[in-house]
Amino acid sequence: MEETMNMLEMTQDNEQSHGKIEIAPEVIEVIAGIAASEVDGIAQMRGNFASGVVEKLGKKNHGKGIRVELTEEGIKVDVFCLMNFGVSIPTIAQKVQDNIQQTLYNMTALEAKEVNIHIVGVAFETQKADLEIGYEE
Repeated sequence: MEETMNMLEMTQDNEQSHGKIEIAPEVIEVIAGIAASEVDGIAQMRGNFASGVVEKLGKKNHGKGIRVELTEEGIKVDVFCLMNFGVSIPTIAQKVQDNIQQTLYNMTALEAKEVNIHIVGVAFETQKADLEIGYEE
């Protein structure tokens, strides 16, 4: 694999290959973002100012809070998220890792070498209500 990859190429070992399949890192970001958001205990994914503006205009950014690196060793996924107050952080982080690895394997037949969870904050009940209305502190 190249050091600066833009696409992940999948090949088949058998003789009946119909061509090649290329998966962009952005697709892996979206799959990982949706899988992480599905876990109970995750308040929201961390985004930047641009993704916040885009979401206010009505477009959902499923890759928000996810960074994917394609290296020679494999796929490395970093997840940046906020947890709900009162949940067990190690338990929820393990569930997020498992869900991302399982979903990624089911949808692409690729296995992630690393899934790193970065907890960037805790959302309290009052913050969750404000976030649902659309106000951010």
